[in-house]
Amino acid sequence: MSKELSSPAFGVLEVTPPLLDSPPDAEGLRSALRLLAGGVTIITAGEGDDRTGATVTSATGLSVDPPRMLVSLNHTSSTWPVVERYGHFCVNLVGPHHQALANQFAGRGGLKGPERYRGAEWTRLASGAPVLDDAIAAVDCVVEEVLPRHGHVLVIGKVAAIRSRGGQSLGYCAGRYVPIPESSVFNG
Repeated sequence: MSKELSSPAFGVLEVTPPLLDSPPDAEGLRSALRLLAGGVTIITAGEGDDRTGATVTSATGLSVDPPRMLVSLNHTSSTWPVVERYGHFCVNLVGPHHQALANQFAGRGGLKGPERYRGAEWTRLASGAPVLDDAIAAVDCVVEEVLPRHGHVLVIGKVAAIRSRGGQSLGYCAGRYVPIPESSVFNG
């Protein structure tokens, strides 16, 4: 139940009652992080029948000088061993029109490995990792360092090539996809 307060300096303020604190456990953190919107990326690695990938919101730029990316992968995922074996990965930034592909790479529908690549066109840049042809941007990386932490590996990638096409990004928040407004970078 909210209560309205008036203030001559600020007009009407709505005060919301405080939420109950959650314990600092996995479920409490998971609930809090569901409120943090993240950009949807498809991480790809491997070659031929030995390629796979995953949909993640845990890819971010670590540094622009020197150009480095950071990706967090579950160490039990099918993607991590392929990234480790080939020493490369591509961060494919996707748009709202890629929602079905993002679901495939998230494992929905039970597709695994190279089956996840169905329904899209792929190419390669410098590292050899698969690159989504119509990604709004793709950051091709060579593994520079791996930091195991808890149930994940933090993979630092040295950027080998970048392809930017522009367009509206796909985000993920509160358990669903959301469009992120298009950047003015490509609009003049």
